[in-house]
Amino acid sequence: MKTLTIICPVFNEEAVIRSFYKELKAVVARLEPQYVHAILFVVDRCDDGTLSILKDIAGADAAVQILALSARFGHQMSLLAGIDHAMGDVLIMMDSDLQHPPDLIPELVAEYEKGFEIVHTLREDSREISWAKRTSSRLFYRMINQISDVEIRQNAADFRLVSRRVADVFRSQIRERNQFLRGLFGWVGFNATAVPFRVRARGAGRTKYSVRRMVRFGIDGVVSFSKSPLQAATIIGFAFAFFGFGVGLVTTVQSLNSSRFPSGWATLIVLISMFSGTQLICLGIIGEYLGAVFDEVKQRPHYLIESAINVPVINRPMSDEQTAPK
Repeated sequence: MKTLTIICPVFNEEAVIRSFYKELKAVVARLEPQYVHAILFVVDRCDDGTLSILKDIAGADAAVQILALSARFGHQMSLLAGIDHAMGDVLIMMDSDLQHPPDLIPELVAEYEKGFEIVHTLREDSREISWAKRTSSRLFYRMINQISDVEIRQNAADFRLVSRRVADVFRSQIRERNQFLRGLFGWVGFNATAVPFRVRARGAGRTKYSVRRMVRFGIDGVVSFSKSPLQAATIIGFAFAFFGFGVGLVTTVQSLNSSRFPSGWATLIVLISMFSGTQLICLGIIGEYLGAVFDEVKQRPHYLIESAINVPVINRPMSDEQTAPK
């Protein structure tokens, strides 16, 4: 008999969380007795009644576990907290808004039984997804796969199955900040496959990913898996330096051959503005990478747990000193 843990990050989902639990529970119950299940809700600090509802559910169902985080640490850190504290032989990560269909879980488990240690899911967007979001997502994955050495499957979702062995890698070895899990689960390798699924409409409520958060998420992905922007900044810098040198040379020759200094103040202003803007862009690119290094140097915890319900053991990932060879 194997154990299955479903990791569900939650943030302000009081309108849908009961419906999600009932549908998920009906699906995982069909996997018994081959799999004993636990449902681990990781609650990013909410300002609605989500946590109270989950406490009621956990009081009636011992298979429901709750990790309540002390602040809003974000979707990726909620998933990491779930990985750190899940006790199952098999882990499945999925959102709690019913866009990730629980009905797909038996298919993911069937792929695991074939020997796959990571089972990704690939979104097939429905008409409810806006054209702008579909297009921006497609362009992002195309761009990051062009500049990264790690292939990230297009339309990959944070709905996946992993084995205990893969989860242990994240618990003890991959402890970087600003984790881009979609890329990291591709980077670790192992025997992997993918299953397509149709994105469902939200059961209720509204999306928690604002445009700003989506942009931040995309930047974290690029910074985590590619140094190409830094290389591009260097190339652009050299290109404009040579261009400026050429303009300066031409201007010097003209001034030597003419008694009057050549006119062209408008051109000069345009060139200065263009060069200054390019420099600021390049500094911004460098700043993103320096910011990522700064986050690593601070060594702050990835998340903090305020309370736990029905969680048998609070696993604590090993520190660098514990994992270092003697």
